[in-house]
This record gives sequence, structure tokens and C-alpha cells, in this order.
Amino acid sequence: MRPFDKYNRILVAVDGSETSLHALRESFKLGASWITVLSVAPPYQGDLRLVGASHPRALMTEPCNTALAKAQEMADAAGVQIKTMCEIGEPHERIVDRADAESKELIVLGAKGHSFIERALLGSVTRRVIGYTQRDVLVAPLKAQLGWERILLATDASKPGEAAAARALDLALAYGSELKVVSVMDFPAQLYGEAPVTSDWREMLQDYVAEIVSGAESRNIAATGRVLMGTPYLVISEEAQKEKCSLIIMGSHGRTGLTRLLMGSVTERVIGHAPCPVLVIK
Repeated sequence: MRPFDKYNRILVAVDGSETSLHALRESFKLGASWITVLSVAPPYQGDLRLVGASHPRALMTEPCNTALAKAQEMADAAGVQIKTMCEIGEPHERIVDRADAESKELIVLGAKGHSFIERALLGSVTRRVIGYTQRDVLVAPLKAQLGWERILLATDASKPGEAAAARALDLALAYGSELKVVSVMDFPAQLYGEAPVTSDWREMLQDYVAEIVSGAESRNIAATGRVLMGTPYLVISEEAQKEKCSLIIMGSHGRTGLTRLLMGSVTERVIGHAPCPVLVIK
């Protein structure tokens, strides 16, 4: 297996919405060699003959073809080569299966919703893709610009957290990024009064964050780290906003022996509240 440098083989899912086309536009910044743009038509549950459809497949795939035509237009304008595909099926299944079939390294999706409430509720397709795929997933909120100047790594001492840390270091080195490392303590209410427990846990996380920062500095990556306490998704989102980060990197979930730090629900909520794209490492 080649050493990881940058994402070269990516899959972008589009449905013609403004959010999905924005995600496609941002994916061009990755400089990937192989971009497949996939649009999926959900299977029709009724009898198309009852609605007078003489060419049912053409009718079902018309929205896909419209979305892919727009995607091709955007790619041509940007001077980016893409391959477009239209498939029929359950969207999350087709996205995951196509990424596997073409050995993609990254799946790119748009974050649905314009309002605060809509964004806070992660779309079912996005949630299922993240849950089922073994590929990394980049979710881009509408109008959020993907950049590499400053990356926020949200991590913990779990295996998914460690995988996210390793990928963040690789990307920071590849793109010349500054790295901000944060780990969030989120103790149940009954443990807030247990000072020794809190102190020991904070010390462990501080050592873990310091180790990541040291590893970054050994590779000539500018890095700083902090251990914070609070509601993880809020702390992570606020830290990204405050530090003007252009990308958040985190694991798909994380669990320690004492309490959860970055579970799937936290990842979903970060995506819903983040001011920048979120890269979920699998």
C-alpha cells in the first residue's frame, strides 16, 4: 500500500441540489486524479405503467441526468476531468457500493439544510453513508469553503481518534497546514464532583494531545493542542469558529473505558453545527 499523501480517488454524490453541487465545487480543490460523480435515483415503489410511463427507466433517471449535466458543466468550467454515473437504488447503498467498486479513498457529500434546525438534523443519506462505508467522508456545508490553512483535529484516545490523528498529520504535512488539536472531556453529571477522576482523566488526555503535537512538530508541522471540558459538539464547533479553521477532522466515533468522548452522535452534531467542512476518518 502506498504511503498516504493526498486523496487521489474520490467519489462525489450529487442530487442536483445547491448543497450537493457546492460540495462538488469544493471537491475540485482536492486536486484528485480520479473523480467519479454519482447521482442516484431512488427505486420507484409503485407501478410506472399506472402513470403512463412508456420508458420507465428514462423517467426515473431524468433528475439524475439533469444533475450530472450540471456537474459536467461545472467540471468543464473548472478544467477538471470527471466521470459521471447514474444508478437506481437506495442512495446510501449505491454510494457506498460504488466507492468500494472503484476503490475510492474519499466520499464527498453536501450537508443538507439551510436553517440552523435543518443543519442540526443530519440527513439520513449522509448518516447512513458515514455509518456503512469504510472510506473517509468529507461533508461540506453550503457556502463553507474548503481550505488547508488551519486544520482542527478533534480526537480522543480511542482507535478512531488515533486514526483521525494519523490522517490529520498526513494531510497537514501534504498541504502545509497549521494543526490545532483539541480533545473534549464530557463527563456525566454524577462524576463532576469526583475531582480525582476528573484530574486523572484530564492528565491522560493532556499527555495524549501533547504526544500528537510532538509528532506533528517532528514532521515540521506547526501544531498546538488543548484539552477542554463541555459538550463535545458545541466545543468543537466553537473552537473551529474561534480559530478560523477551514477544516475539522475527526473519527467516526470514539469510546473510552470511562465515558464517551466522540461518538457517532457527536460527529453528526459537529457536522450539523460546524462552520467549515468536516472530514470523518474511518
